[in-house]
Amino acid sequence: MAWVEAGGSVSEQSQGPGWWAASDGKLYPPETAALPPPPGQLAAPIQFGYVQRTTNGMAVASMVLGIVWIYWIGSVLALVFGYMARKQIDEMRGTQQGGGMATVGIVLGWIGVGIFGAIILVSIISAATG
Repeated sequence: MAWVEAGGSVSEQSQGPGWWAASDGKLYPPETAALPPPPGQLAAPIQFGYVQRTTNGMAVASMVLGIVWIYWIGSVLALVFGYMARKQIDEMRGTQQGGGMATVGIVLGWIGVGIFGAIILVSIISAATG
């Protein structure tokens, strides 16, 4: 059984030598096959795509808030943004950078939370001993 599609004839059975099977399971005539380059010429060079890496914005925010602290609320936000940034960077599989900034924000965030906790603890102890 043969039928005609746009671009030439196509068949379910080979009509002679040179017919080739495509990935769609149909057989195509020899004139539709890709020709190799002429002798003495190289095939077209392989071109590799370049993916531009961007810096994760949450990683930058985490680091900045970890440095600034803003009455210690910045430390909590640095932790939130830092962990979110690390998750996003891992999910992007190399197309985003900023893992170091996210880590710095997380570390500074925990330091800020620790200092805030120490101040609260000292305040409670000093108020209790009066």
